[in-house]
Amino acid sequence: MASTLFTELTIPAPHGAGLTLRNRAFVSPMCQYYAPRTGVPQPWHLVHYGAFATGGFGLVTVESTAVEARGRISDQDLGLWSDEQIEGHRTMAEFMRAQGAAAAVQLGHAGGKAATYPNLRDEPRGTLGEDRAWEVIAPGSEPIQPGLFTPREMTAEDIQEVIAAFREAARRADQAGYDAVQIHGAHGYLIHEFFSPLTNQREDEYGRDRARFALEVASAVRDVWPAHKPLGIRLSATDWVEGGVTLQDTLELARRLLEDAGVTWFDISSGGIHPDPKVIPVGAGYQVQLAAVLRQALPAEQAVVSTVGLITEPAQAETIVASGQADATSIGREALRNPHWAAVAARSLRVRVENSPASEAYWLGMR
Repeated sequence: MASTLFTELTIPAPHGAGLTLRNRAFVSPMCQYYAPRTGVPQPWHLVHYGAFATGGFGLVTVESTAVEARGRISDQDLGLWSDEQIEGHRTMAEFMRAQGAAAAVQLGHAGGKAATYPNLRDEPRGTLGEDRAWEVIAPGSEPIQPGLFTPREMTAEDIQEVIAAFREAARRADQAGYDAVQIHGAHGYLIHEFFSPLTNQREDEYGRDRARFALEVASAVRDVWPAHKPLGIRLSATDWVEGGVTLQDTLELARRLLEDAGVTWFDISSGGIHPDPKVIPVGAGYQVQLAAVLRQALPAEQAVVSTVGLITEPAQAETIVASGQADATSIGREALRNPHWAAVAARSLRVRVENSPASEAYWLGMR
């Protein structure tokens, strides 16, 4: 039986043919914390993302890349807030595309979860010390989670500055040659903070319509992002707690993003705001059910839905896409363990060796 995972997939765009991918195995954006404080990509990033491309993935999404310096998760995050950062991103995008993979970048703003130590073995945990920290902003003035900085509540001017920063970062992403942009609207970061009733008790228009900030960011990005290139967003489909974001909330947001802002790729995750990770029923493929609801509800000819979360085995990924629960699977930590996961999966699923997505130099290893 032919593999569905290793068939082409086209992500639609408002105009043009959209983006056709060689297969439905994506790499999730995963922070590396290996950039200097300038946010400029390093040789590490070229080797890291290049390995996924040579390893056969259809789409590689570069880690959360800050749209402004105060939006960094840590002080070692990648950025696209400056023209000086473009060239390093261009080098990565060109190499990935030369290996047959499409290159995407996730644009993000950490909001009230900014200014924390890099999640590296030799770094402490928690918020940065005074010698490394900066002012943190959020929809309100309460810490997003215990132990994080007390943020300054964003003014109307702050909101417009951040929207403009997303717009300019998208312009730079296009100059760098990326094939797609994914907006980070998940995991308790700024866009999610505005959308969740747990963290947004504002009394202005951004509180009365908690989707407004996400819609305005996406519309600003779409204004400068070429109409023939797809625009995506990663969403936390549920906060997993009473009073938080529900799957129905997310479905309505997705419909508005599709219709009003030209978002055509929805990468479905969950959680990130509630401080107790035990509220999330973590297990193999535990978020597939969330993506499946959006896949069923959104028009297939207008939108692509990918799913993420403890998808590790080729047969598991094949079942997800073959059954129509999602159009694609986003592989995260398993890709860190094996950057050639896609090529190995193709071999496991009996894809003919001449159709292996591995780069030519690795062809002998796929026989």
